Amino acid sequence: MNRRVAIAGVALSDVGRVDDKNAYELMGQASRRALADAGLRPDQVDGLGSTSQGTLPPTDVAEYLGIRPRWIDSTSVGGASWEVMLSHAADAISAGHADVVLLTYGSTARADLRKGLRTANINWGSRGPLQWEAPYGHTLISKYAMAARRHMHQYGTTIEQLAEVAVSARYNAQDNPEAFYRDPITIDDVLSGPMIADPFTKLHCCIRSDGGAAVVLVAEDRVADLRSDPVWFLGAGEATSHMLTSQWEDMTVGPASITGPLAFQRAGLTPADVDVAEIYDAFTYMLLLTMEDLGFCEKGEGGAFVEKGNLRLGGALPTNTDGGGLSACHPGQRGLFLIVEAAKQLRGESGPRQVPAAKVACVSGTGGWFCSSGTVLLGSERP
Repeated sequence: MNRRVAIAGVALSDVGRVDDKNAYELMGQASRRALADAGLRPDQVDGLGSTSQGTLPPTDVAEYLGIRPRWIDSTSVGGASWEVMLSHAADAISAGHADVVLLTYGSTARADLRKGLRTANINWGSRGPLQWEAPYGHTLISKYAMAARRHMHQYGTTIEQLAEVAVSARYNAQDNPEAFYRDPITIDDVLSGPMIADPFTKLHCCIRSDGGAAVVLVAEDRVADLRSDPVWFLGAGEATSHMLTSQWEDMTVGPASITGPLAFQRAGLTPADVDVAEIYDAFTYMLLLTMEDLGFCEKGEGGAFVEKGNLRLGGALPTNTDGGGLSACHPGQRGLFLIVEAAKQLRGESGPRQVPAAKVACVSGTGGWFCSSGTVLLGSERP
C-alpha cells in the first residue's frame, strides 16, 4: 500500500496555569477535542503515539483513554519526539498498519514545580555517557549558552540579534489568547533581565507551563468524512547528532541540517516554498541555528535574518505564530504543539494571527541539546 496521509484533527487542552488537572487528564482533554475536531470516535483509533508519561508508554495512556491500538510508538528523543512520531505514524498509515492514529501528550511541568515535587527537576542524571560531563555542572542551559557563544565568536552574531528572537515571539503572542505572556517586550528588556547562563538572560529561555496537545492522522480514504479540512503530510526527516557535548563536531551546526534537506527532498519542495514555520525555541539560539540549518538563510547569517523582523507576523517568514515556547507555552516538550499550530494555520483558523494564504508549513523539533531533530512539511493541498 502507498496511501496519502492527512492530519484530520488537532487540539490543545487547557494550557498555561493548570492546577486542577494531572498530565493524564490533560492528555484526555486534548485527545477528546482533537477527535471531535476530526469528527471521529475513540473506538475508531487503531494507532497511538505517546511518550514521557507512565511506566510503559504508551501502554498507560492507551489504557487511560480506553483504546486498544494495533500500532504503537513511544519514541523518546526529547522535543523532537513528536515530529519523529508523526513521520512514523504517516509511514504506518501509508503501509496499511493503521487507519487512524492519535498522537497525544500532556504535562504539568509548571504545577509540579510550584508544588515542589522532586520529579519537576530537569535533571538528566549522570549515568552512561553523561558521567563524563555531570561532575562539571554542565547543565542543559549551559550547553546551549556555550554553543551560542561559539556562534557569536565564529560569525559575529550579536546578543541583540539573539534577543530579537524573543521579541518576535512576544510580538506574535499578542493576539493569542492562550499565550502565557502577551505583553510586548523590547531588546533592552531581554538584555537587562537576570543572567541565567551567559549570554542568556531570563527572556532568552523558554517559559515553563502546563498543557496538553493531540493530533489525529488518517488515511486518505477517510478524508471525505472529516469534520475539518485535512492538512496533508508532505515529507519528513529524522536524525540524531550527539549525546555528549564533547562529541558535537561543530556547535554551529545542528541535526536539522540533516532532517531539513531530507524533508524538503522527500516533499519535492524548497525552503522558498514555505509560508509559515513552527520551530522549537527552548532558547533563542536554538531557533536561530535551526533556521540556518533548514536553509532559510545561509550559515552564519541567522542573526541578520532574524533582526530584520522576518520571524514576526507580517514578516518574510512568520515563525512560531502562537508565540512559541518563549511566550506561548512550553510544558516539558513542545514538539506536538508546533504541529497543532501549523495545522491551524494551514486550515486558516488562526484568527488575527493568521498568515494569509498559507499553503505550506515547515515544522521542526529539536531534542536535548541539539541531540536530535525531526522536521516535517505539511500542506493545505493534496499532494
